Amino acid sequence: MSDQNPYEKLGVSEDASFDEIQDARNRLLEQQVGEGKNLEMIEAAYDAILMERLRMRQEGKIKVPERIRFPDLPEQSTTKENPIISQRSPAWLQRMLDQPSLREVLLPGVWYAGLSGVTVLYPGGGDQILQLVLVIGAGISTYFLNQKEGKIFRSVIFSFVSLIAGLIVGGFLAGFLQQELRLINLSTNQFSTVLTFIVMWLVSSFLR
Repeated sequence: MSDQNPYEKLGVSEDASFDEIQDARNRLLEQQVGEGKNLEMIEAAYDAILMERLRMRQEGKIKVPERIRFPDLPEQSTTKENPIISQRSPAWLQRMLDQPSLREVLLPGVWYAGLSGVTVLYPGGGDQILQLVLVIGAGISTYFLNQKEGKIFRSVIFSFVSLIAGLIVGGFLAGFLQQELRLINLSTNQFSTVLTFIVMWLVSSFLR
């Protein structure tokens, strides 16, 4: 048996796939439990095949999968993001979008929830109060955006754009929801301000 080559010792052909080689090795190891010498022979044959496959790969004769070159590494999850799908997004969008941590989503959310509470609960929703909370909201957006990239001018621009966009969209929607807003005792300005805080939260959390 010592004259057999490594493939014969594992009972596989020389063109066997890695999965076939690994299955044969595992099956033999299970059969030879407690047989120390035989176990060593099986492992030696398996290692010899790996080394031969690596040598052949270096010579350009075969392509060896990553799991052969690094058999001890765990296989990567099949749920990993598909690079083909990610490449479908425009490059400029990929540069702008962020994948925030839970803290980066919740912390701005707490601030904007508090400002929204002041906006809704303040008697009459006076314009001065609304202007003040909007200024504070823009400052919060600038702070969190600047924390990510350290680009203060870019952060100010994004915060200003989100402020204007929120007010425009909020005013537009408020025109369609006037009757509903009166039922919940909310002015159009209060509604626009709250919607603006939602836009600012999205920008400060999910843009970089």
